[in-house]
Amino acid sequence: MVFVAVLCLCAAVAVGALGLWLLTRPRSDDPRRQILRAVAPTQLAAAVMLAAGGVVALAAPSGTGLLAVIACGIGAFGTVAAGCWQSAKVLTRTEAAATDADCAGSCAACALSCR
Repeated sequence: MVFVAVLCLCAAVAVGALGLWLLTRPRSDDPRRQILRAVAPTQLAAAVMLAAGGVVALAAPSGTGLLAVIACGIGAFGTVAAGCWQSAKVLTRTEAAATDADCAGSCAACALSCR
């Protein structure tokens, strides 16, 4: 169980460091970088979950520790996945609004194919 706890704590440090690094980067107009920066807070939340799972795995009996690691791992993965989904959704809406603005509100002036 010590190996699993240390692995969980190392993953927490890695995910947390990546989240902090992304937050310290300057804002960009690149959509990919915008999504990565928007996911950084959920990465920090996932790092806290993984760290909590690792600490419980070190301190609790093996059955409880294993359950905590599994629950925290699933929670961390789900948190980052939900953050990615929401960030991509917002970016898609923003790009769609910018594309609609290019048509100037007139179907005759629009160069886009019909939806």
